[in-house]
Amino acid sequence: MAAAPARARADYDYLVKLLLIGDSGKSLLSLYLPYRVGKSCLLLRFSDDSFTTSFITTIGIDFKIRTIELDGKRIKLQIWDTAGQERFRTITTAYYRGAMGILLVYDVTDESNWIRNIEQHASDNVNKILIGNKADMDESKRAVPTSRGQALADEYGIKFFETSAKTNFNVEQVFFSIARDIKQRLTDNDSKAEPQTIKISKPDPGKGSSTALEKSACCGS
Repeated sequence: MAAAPARARADYDYLVKLLLIGDSGKSLLSLYLPYRVGKSCLLLRFSDDSFTTSFITTIGIDFKIRTIELDGKRIKLQIWDTAGQERFRTITTAYYRGAMGILLVYDVTDESNWIRNIEQHASDNVNKILIGNKADMDESKRAVPTSRGQALADEYGIKFFETSAKTNFNVEQVFFSIARDIKQRLTDNDSKAEPQTIKISKPDPGKGSSTALEKSACCGS
């Protein structure tokens, strides 16, 4: 019996694994307590379009799934929310393997931990986005200016967004942006992996009887 078409076996064209990374610190309940960057709230807003101010800190690892459509293709996003606390670092590091994109989240009202995450993961060969969360907070509480976040992202050659899980500011844009970049990278890699085409020409009686193998024009000389 013939195998079912790929489309019948899966409801998506691409499966993309993303990691949310940020320092969750010691705070357990309030989104806006120090050291809580709001990763879980960003994920909840994107996956379920909901928001809560009483979100328990991630213990170890958690994930959610949402399928989006880009350029006529269905992209299944598997988004892993990693615990930021040091005691869970060994657990969460194991999930870095196989990640196709990393979202580095910091709290714009807390300067103490905002740069550490990008320095730890800047060399990873994956797509990355730097996110300054809690952009809805009053300017008097802001510790990291927008210009500083943009400058750091420019230094490492990655995209930068400021977001608010509370007001849903830029949340969709962040996830769609990194999904689009990963999809493009996968498409480019598939194109590069295509084998060279070889043209077998008929022997020219005036140049001998041996068969000539010539690379087609699309491969160059």
